[in-house]
Amino acid sequence: MNTLLSFGHGYSARALTHLLPDDWRVIGTTRSTEKAESLRAEGVKPVIWPGSDLTQALDAATHLLISAAPDGEGDPVLRDWHDAITARADRFAWVGYLSTTGVYGDREGGWVDEDSDLRPATRRGQARVEAEAAWRAIPDLPLHIFRLAGIYGPGRGPFAKVRAGTARRIVKPGQVFSRIHVEDIAQVLMASIKAPRPGAIYNLCDDDPAPPQDVIAHAAELLGLPVPPEVAFAEAEMTPMARSFYAESKMVRNDRIKDELGVKLIHPDYRSGLAALLEAERG
Repeated sequence: MNTLLSFGHGYSARALTHLLPDDWRVIGTTRSTEKAESLRAEGVKPVIWPGSDLTQALDAATHLLISAAPDGEGDPVLRDWHDAITARADRFAWVGYLSTTGVYGDREGGWVDEDSDLRPATRRGQARVEAEAAWRAIPDLPLHIFRLAGIYGPGRGPFAKVRAGTARRIVKPGQVFSRIHVEDIAQVLMASIKAPRPGAIYNLCDDDPAPPQDVIAHAAELLGLPVPPEVAFAEAEMTPMARSFYAESKMVRNDRIKDELGVKLIHPDYRSGLAALLEAERG
């Protein structure tokens, strides 16, 4: 039996489980008992971690998915389970690490692909570079690295803020982001599981990098509501976390997921993705 052990079984990982065949077993870690019950209702065996011994889960696992982000002390999975994973490295059929396009840093609106050098511009990006390197250093591990652009999907779209009148069209000249619908993250992971290429690195993003204010404007138009006014970046009140996202501007290429994995994006641009979200909301 194929068994997926998913560290940090959150938004993207849960989308993947909907695509796995019925005969797969999924073990997912979570930090809270409330989320554990939610996972159990979805057919996932929950494990509270940190705090539980995962030795038996690692023994049973044929596939690993790591969604847990680095913290101030590095990668939490490797901190607790580096030796155990290393000892079992050649037993796994596939290992996926969910990273971020933040590892490329700021390109002043230019293009990057998987062969671009890594120039993280934030602490989060640097932590991801270090985590990727730590995972790649494990001998015989069939590792696949997935660098995710900004994630959106059910429950993570702009419609609620637009309806509430709290959405802002923050404009920084030249600023452009790439993004990816969670359904496309799931289908790329599934395609990789079916056709493993240990050592592969994939960018996960759609075909249409766009300024963030354009996405908000389109969401308002879909709802038939007034387009929020523009706010200059220099004048916008933002949290340090939100402001840090504007420290990077780049367009991310996704040719490799198409050429190597044969993926055809469900939502090739934000217009398609937002329309699908709104249709799902309205039933």
